[in-house]
Amino acid sequence: MDATILLLLLQDGVVNGAIYALIALSLVLVFTVTRVILIPQGEFVAYGALTLASLEAGTLPGTVPLLLGLGALAFLADCAETRPTMSGRVLLRLALRDLALPIVVAAIAWFLAPMKPGLVVEILLTLAIVTPMGGFLHAVAFRPLAHASVLVLLIASVGVHLALTGLGLVFFGAEGSRTPPLSEASFPAGPLLVSGQSLWMIGLTLAIIVALWLFFSRTLLGKALIATAVNRLGARLMGIAPSLAGRLSFSVAAFIGALSGVLIAPLTTVYYDTGFLIGLKGFVAAIIGGLASYPAAAAAAILVGIIESVASFEASAFKEVIVFMAIIPVLLWRSLRSAPIEDEE
Repeated sequence: MDATILLLLLQDGVVNGAIYALIALSLVLVFTVTRVILIPQGEFVAYGALTLASLEAGTLPGTVPLLLGLGALAFLADCAETRPTMSGRVLLRLALRDLALPIVVAAIAWFLAPMKPGLVVEILLTLAIVTPMGGFLHAVAFRPLAHASVLVLLIASVGVHLALTGLGLVFFGAEGSRTPPLSEASFPAGPLLVSGQSLWMIGLTLAIIVALWLFFSRTLLGKALIATAVNRLGARLMGIAPSLAGRLSFSVAAFIGALSGVLIAPLTTVYYDTGFLIGLKGFVAAIIGGLASYPAAAAAAILVGIIESVASFEASAFKEVIVFMAIIPVLLWRSLRSAPIEDEE
């Protein structure tokens, strides 16, 4: 391996690591707020890519009926949750959020999809379709288990992942899809040739990181999420609804997942189950970062991307094994440093 090859591998590692960083950040966000290890985060990635590919082809995405179904289920779950304090005003608010919003998005998608309105509009429509699914999933599958143990939440998360994977096969089929790149440009940088798509990926990743920092440090909702992550009981006593914090964190995670799918769709053929492996690599980065620190998770994601890139060159048949083995020394080190506790919580 000479210096030029090493630079190429590092470039690929940083680009892939940018996507893993987005996944890791969303996993850390959801876990700190709700204690849920969001295994289905990879499905949001696949749904984002496949939804954009469907819009590019001029067809109505399969995620549209899924959005309508999840919205209806979330409406029923919200009605059951708020039944003791139900009023006409509350019912109207729930209907607007869970029923009217998906219907409006579905109508826009049905109207615009055959027209092929252009990449920017299609990306915005993709984000509008996939993002609400996060909040709906929280209301249907995880809010009823808010007081369960982490193990129960993990089992529920695996069940949601399997359900979304099966639904992805139903709505999108077994064929893979790919989309045009966001930019056809390329820029020489010494022995390297940097593509515009790579710059878009890195730039949007940095933009998301900055936006999350501003959101958590400058907005009331962001500070509410931080308070819930630090002390759920204390946040509840201060009037911060855990259900609102959980719904918001899931929606942000779905948005980040859909955006990640939009970014990777031009680079690789995405299938209905492609997101699982991408999500696992983001999970590895989140674990290395301790499932608590956003900067550590982002840095670990870049490291995971570089390890994957180098492993694919040196031992391509074992690259996935090498990437996932990177988590073992970290877990051993953390287990040796942490004091044993009686309660799993």
